[in-house]
Amino acid sequence: MKYAICQVSVSPLRAEARDSSEMVSQILFGERLIILEELEKWTKVQLAFDGYEGWVDPKQILTVSEAEYLANSTDKFAINPYNHAMECGLPMTLTIGAEVRSLRENKISIGPKCFEYFGVYTSGKKSKEQLVEIAKAYLNVPYLWGGKSSFGIDCSGLTQQVYKIGGYKIPRDAYEQAEMGEVLSFVEEAEPGDLAFFDNADGKIIHVGIMCGNGKILHAHGKVRIDPIDTNGIFNTDSQKYSHRLRCIRKII
Repeated sequence: MKYAICQVSVSPLRAEARDSSEMVSQILFGERLIILEELEKWTKVQLAFDGYEGWVDPKQILTVSEAEYLANSTDKFAINPYNHAMECGLPMTLTIGAEVRSLRENKISIGPKCFEYFGVYTSGKKSKEQLVEIAKAYLNVPYLWGGKSSFGIDCSGLTQQVYKIGGYKIPRDAYEQAEMGEVLSFVEEAEPGDLAFFDNADGKIIHVGIMCGNGKILHAHGKVRIDPIDTNGIFNTDSQKYSHRLRCIRKII
């Protein structure tokens, strides 16, 4: 089995081995990967964190030994919306949620490369209230299908990343997240950090957001924003109408 780590700020994870294929998710700097298949210009990988699979440009990852892949078991995540790093004296910007688990004395080692890091990081489990504060760091980030970075993010990418940075593991997609935790009977029972799920006319889960308290929800819709929520769903303050129909609220932690 072969292993790799992402060496660029954000790498698209595509459904098929071509540039025009749908981006199903993203791989952030420092994320660990298992290599499943190698073609001349594309590599199929599986993300260590959530098992998501797809095709990536091999120039954006570095093959590492099994020992390096398994080393540095303590999770460390870049916590600012944008974090400065240097490679060979040249600047690069890391998104919130970039994994800097090998960080020592402001240096990040990946295979034969060494990156200087000038940002801050967080580690360890967070309270539900702290999850909301992490989520607020994404405010005004534009919506991007398949995105999970502070350059662009989708609704379930947002909730997964917030929980991941907070020390919790949840699936990548909203419909899978909706199968976790305890269902709450009333909106009023929700606490900051709980997840709210929304469906379409066919009953399919199509949206997820993070409850903020005081009848508000933080979610990615056009951009990451905070809107009122009630038993009907999300009321968009820009359009002055309901944008999503509430299906359920779940207490994950």
